[in-house]
This record gives sequence, C-alpha cells and structure tokens, in this order.
Amino acid sequence: MTPIATATPTKPGSCCMPFFGIKPVIFDLEGDEVTEPDEGGYLAIAQSWPGMLRDVWRNTERFKSTYLEKFPGYYYTDDGARRDEDGYYWILGRLDDVIKVSGHRIGTMEVESAIVSHPKVAEAAVAPFPHKIKGQAIWAFVTLMSGIEKSAKLSKEIRMHVRQEIGPVFQPDVIQFADALPKTRSGKIMRRILKAIASGTEIGNVTTLADPSVVDELLEERKKMDVEVG
Repeated sequence: MTPIATATPTKPGSCCMPFFGIKPVIFDLEGDEVTEPDEGGYLAIAQSWPGMLRDVWRNTERFKSTYLEKFPGYYYTDDGARRDEDGYYWILGRLDDVIKVSGHRIGTMEVESAIVSHPKVAEAAVAPFPHKIKGQAIWAFVTLMSGIEKSAKLSKEIRMHVRQEIGPVFQPDVIQFADALPKTRSGKIMRRILKAIASGTEIGNVTTLADPSVVDELLEERKKMDVEVG
C-alpha cells in the first residue's frame, strides 16, 4: 500500500491506499471482516499479487502456518491496521508484539485499538516497560485530535476508557502525550524505539525514521515524567 507520486493526496502517518493488484481486508479478533471505519484489526490480503512471498526455503509448513492458515483463503501480513472513512489505511504495527502484565498476555494492537476508540485520541502506540510487581507494565504514547488540550484529567479519562474496553489489568500505567510518533518512511511505528524510551534504555539507530526529531521530543518529555522502571 502506497500513494501514487504526485497523484494521491497523502495523510501524515497513513500508508494511503492499496497499490494496483492489492486487495486488503481487515479482520477482527473473531475472524470477521471489519467494515466500520477506524476500527483496528488484523491486516490480510485477499488475493495473490506480483512479487509476493510464495514459500520458505525447505520449510513449506512454516510458510503455510505463518501466512495462510490464520485466515484461510487470505494472506496474513501479521500487521495490525485500520481504515478511515476516506478509505485510507493506517498500519498499527506488528501483531507478534505481546505484553505480559501480571501473568496476562495481550497484543499491543488490542490495547492501542482500545485507546484509539476514545473520541479525543487520533493515534496511539504502546510499549512494555519493566515493573517490579507486574513484571511488565504498559506505557502508552498518545496523539490527540487537533485542538484537544493535554491534561492529567484527560490522561485519567483515557485510562478509564481502556479499563472499560478491555479490563483493568490492561489499562496503561503511563500515558505520555506526543505530537507525533516515530515512524519509518512507509508509515510503520518503530516500537523498538518506543520500548527503549519507556524503559530508559539505549535508543539505537534512528536513520530509518521519516522524522528523527520526533525521538528527541519524546525523550525530552520522558525526562519530565517521574516513573519508576524496574
């Protein structure tokens, strides 16, 4: 999925629309197709296309189990995505990212979908960080809708919203408001960087980011937050 140069109007953060020959489909947790706008789910492709992966060398069973069996008849990308009311697609990140909170496992996409369902939230990404009691806790990076002011009250409101959507175990321990999230040029969120920011560890290489300055802004805001890690 990609914009056609000089022809497709773009939206910051969106990979835009499917290229020729690509028919994306979004499925929910039960395997039903998502038809409502802005509802996150599993991204799959409905038919073959030129240049697609067709097998894994000497491991056909692995290829089938990874890409073809989760949604029979579709190619599973292992990415989360949502489609807005204009038909633009937004990649939410890899779905093999799992957070384990107090012994309970959940995919990052499920938490992010719960956060984004709040009417004042434009975009969100979550990352685990070490917690001395829970093992891992959830750090949420949240971008608000245009014109919405950041506040402690709104942070609490979002946490309670997540609590109601997916349960108290998975409400974020920390919400860090962000004007933008670190993304590659193709629009994918760099979760490795968010995890490093939340955990206070080395950031690593940022040359693949569309806008590396986003990381500096997140780090500056992180320094202002009194959060115990470990």
